[in-house]
Amino acid sequence: MKNRWIALYVENQVGVLAKVSGLFSGKSYNLQSLTVGTTEDATVSRMTICVMSDDITFEQIKKQLNRMVEVIKVIDLTNVPIHMKEILFAKVKDLRSSQIEEVFRIAEVFSVEVTDIGKDSAMLECKLTERRNNELIELLKAKFRNIEIVRGGAVAIEAISTSCR
Repeated sequence: MKNRWIALYVENQVGVLAKVSGLFSGKSYNLQSLTVGTTEDATVSRMTICVMSDDITFEQIKKQLNRMVEVIKVIDLTNVPIHMKEILFAKVKDLRSSQIEEVFRIAEVFSVEVTDIGKDSAMLECKLTERRNNELIELLKAKFRNIEIVRGGAVAIEAISTSCR
């Protein structure tokens, strides 16, 4: 069992997301991540989906998705060079002034943006890989006692060169 990544081009219509997610829930496949957005063509959306599965189950998932009328194209991203990022907001609360300075140092090290600040709190906006976001969360948990995390799913696109992942 490992994380598998799929990109779907689908018709941008009401109910398509429900049909795709229904396929996964109907087969008891748990989605690890799902993001959806329109493409350069307003009639087409691209879904980036992560599911944990074995090889046989993953092949079944791809076949079932390819049979759906609303699915235009299925791309298996699992073993191809890709660029992938996940958005994350981290709110660090109940800070002393020295701790606010520490949040800024952490933001600098991780190359993330401090997007909001109050007298005792700061918010970080992160567009990192899942692994780097996980590392940031662990560091924030270790250093501060009151944090709030909001994560979006990952988006991915096939690389132009072969030196990515």
